[in-house]
Amino acid sequence: MTAEAKAPRATAPGELPAETTQASRFGKTRTAQSTALLEDYAELIADLLAMNGEARPTDVARRLGVSHATAIKTIARLKREGLATSKPYRGVFLTPQGHELADRVRARHRLVVEVLLALGVPREAAESDAEGIEHHVSEATLAAFGRFLQGDHER
Repeated sequence: MTAEAKAPRATAPGELPAETTQASRFGKTRTAQSTALLEDYAELIADLLAMNGEARPTDVARRLGVSHATAIKTIARLKREGLATSKPYRGVFLTPQGHELADRVRARHRLVVEVLLALGVPREAAESDAEGIEHHVSEATLAAFGRFLQGDHER
């Protein structure tokens, strides 16, 4: 069987993809949603640390528009995942892995915003939309976005 024959074919409007293809797509979305929260927290904590030298759970909660209890719960998850640490009366700090995650998320965010701006989306909408898109876009799509911004519109 050739490589083309093995690749899933595109579906026509009104047609469902193969079950395994559709299940795979939804699985990727669920995974992205699960990690999106940690990515947002890591990025914000890195920004607060860079700006203020500290990231207090209270500040994190206010900036993300969540309760203090919700912020504490998610920060505990960051710690379990090895992305953050905390010190009594000192706030939250990112581990080297947490900083790497924050840097990757920030770079993805900037790339998505730049593509949206290049398409004519107003800045505020581009920034807002990028908050969701950045967590769900594949590495292949990010690479295509980069090529698009460099003027290479070929496939």
